[in-house]
Amino acid sequence: MKNNYLLALSSAAILWLGWPPIPYSAVLLWIGFVPLLIAFERIIRSDLDKKGKKIFLTGGLATLIWNTGSIYWVYNSVAEVMPVYAAIPVSLIPFGLGALLMALAFRGYYQLRKTHNIYFSLLGLTGFWITYEYLHQSWDLAFPWMTLGNGFASSTPLIQWYEFTGVYGGSLWVWGANALIFLLYLAYKDGFNQRFRRTISLLLTCWIVVPTGLSLLRYTSYEEHANPSDVVVVQPNIDPYGKFGPIPPGEQIETLIRLSEAAAHKNTEFFIWPETAIAHSFGYDEEEFRQHSLFFRLQQFLNPYKNASLVSGIESYRLYSGPETSTAREWNGVYYDHFNAVIMTENSPELHFYHKSKLVPGVEKMPFGKALNFMKPLFRAFGGTTGGYGSQENASVLYAQSGIGVAPVICYESIWGDYVTEYIRQGAQFIAIVTNDGWWGNTSGKDQHFDYARLRAIETRRWVARAANTGISGFIDQKGDVIQQSEWWAPYSASQEINLNESLTFYVRNGDLIAYLLMGIALFSAGSIALSSLRRRH
Repeated sequence: MKNNYLLALSSAAILWLGWPPIPYSAVLLWIGFVPLLIAFERIIRSDLDKKGKKIFLTGGLATLIWNTGSIYWVYNSVAEVMPVYAAIPVSLIPFGLGALLMALAFRGYYQLRKTHNIYFSLLGLTGFWITYEYLHQSWDLAFPWMTLGNGFASSTPLIQWYEFTGVYGGSLWVWGANALIFLLYLAYKDGFNQRFRRTISLLLTCWIVVPTGLSLLRYTSYEEHANPSDVVVVQPNIDPYGKFGPIPPGEQIETLIRLSEAAAHKNTEFFIWPETAIAHSFGYDEEEFRQHSLFFRLQQFLNPYKNASLVSGIESYRLYSGPETSTAREWNGVYYDHFNAVIMTENSPELHFYHKSKLVPGVEKMPFGKALNFMKPLFRAFGGTTGGYGSQENASVLYAQSGIGVAPVICYESIWGDYVTEYIRQGAQFIAIVTNDGWWGNTSGKDQHFDYARLRAIETRRWVARAANTGISGFIDQKGDVIQQSEWWAPYSASQEINLNESLTFYVRNGDLIAYLLMGIALFSAGSIALSSLRRRH
């Protein structure tokens, strides 16, 4: 049994080493699960009792260590705002929840092995795994950071075919390679005939070489259609925790303007400012913003740039006469929603707002808030609500006066490939990610988050202009190559001529077909398990 745990630890170490941001280390993911599958096979062939429980615990150990090692920075951010005795259990939620769901997939694999051959069982395991990944991007506790396809975010020349499959194609690629290597191991261990070993070897070679070769061919031959637009991104380097004292809103705006002007040209069409760049203690009333002195200062800043639009993060709110939304809060008889939002303004009275949709569970929204609606009086008594931030249900494009459409993606939303495609289908010609990666400190969290934006560029074949309060700001082209990027913890502004794109990739048009196919296989596998259980009982 000890050897099985050592195999589990080996898998955890390999998967951790293969995770971003180390360039091209993702090739380790092709073998990351093999030691764990060997451990499972030893348990299955043993005379141990409660084999399903042992597989669950062995798999859970490996995935818990892998998850914790890869997203350790979650604790770093939580520990900044609460004492250690509270930060540790809170951090265990993202560390442990994903690992729990992964371990359930392994438990399903064991149930399949009891009544089916190893080939169908490995296919079912892949289906269970991708079902977990899809669930973990769809429910109220969504955290799709560890989706296996994300592992190639710093190895983008290898996965240019994500424009057809999205990240779930990468998840299938990883599991297919691991399954074939595992079968090859069994073929030699159990003395299978040479013809079988050659067949598996050929399949494995094709499984890895063909997608890689096609990707490299696409990477070297891809040419962007010339449709230039001059864009400026700004990183003001603002400490999110206010360790050095809060910055007055006026001073913050002047810093952003000064950095913008340092990089701008007369023909600049977009200025991208980071998440919550426009903010004060309570936020700004969206209906009254045109009357605020800050609006006139922004108009003054934009006046020399006749064709320019400002796309900026903003803390805003809307007032209601009653509880018009499920997230509306009440104060002295007035209802309101508070938003983590993006505003677009230009040389006109026009204002456009986008309200962040993918809110961070527990930080920006109460998970399963509708189900817990009956507890609102209790939360109100303690000064809170089940609502958190307000949001909008669907993505919406911000259109400049020139007709150019920009996808306003706020921080956490950039992890969702399927969500970003909604902007593209609505006409977005480039992606603007506004974020604040300073919460995580100088850890791999900020690097992973930046690299994940490269996946969105490939999936949609759109440039990404990324502005962070501090973290990594810069530009990513349609192949996922980083063209410019800032340093950590330094003021920064840069101008880049990007190419706008109006064509739609196969993935944008068709979505996560691979996920749906594998979920169908998982459903069939689960039904098979249930049917086998019924037969044994009767």
